[in-house]
Amino acid sequence: MNDAAFDWMAAANKKAKGKRPEYFDDPQDERMLSILMAVVGEVSVLRERMDTVERLLDTKGTISRDDIEGYVPDKQAAYERGVMIREYIYRVMRGPQQMVEELKQAEPPVEDVSRELKEI
Repeated sequence: MNDAAFDWMAAANKKAKGKRPEYFDDPQDERMLSILMAVVGEVSVLRERMDTVERLLDTKGTISRDDIEGYVPDKQAAYERGVMIREYIYRVMRGPQQMVEELKQAEPPVEDVSRELKEI
């Protein structure tokens, strides 16, 4: 594929097939979540690229763009990157996860409520 002829903006703005999942009642909240997740993805890519640069500098002392583009992490580096990215995602999603945990504690499951009603 010729990168000069490829329209990256059109590809980035292409709509997915099917209905988009909705998590919130307010469309503004949906848009904010979409923006947040796009930024999270970009930061994740930047973190991996920085890891590549650091590893290449450690081993070679100097690097070129071709070194960066051609870098393939070994098994240990891939494992460390996986851990790094998982920790990053957990930190980003900790707030929403705490909200879900609070909701679970605030609202007992339906079977618990029905059992309590039977006892009355």
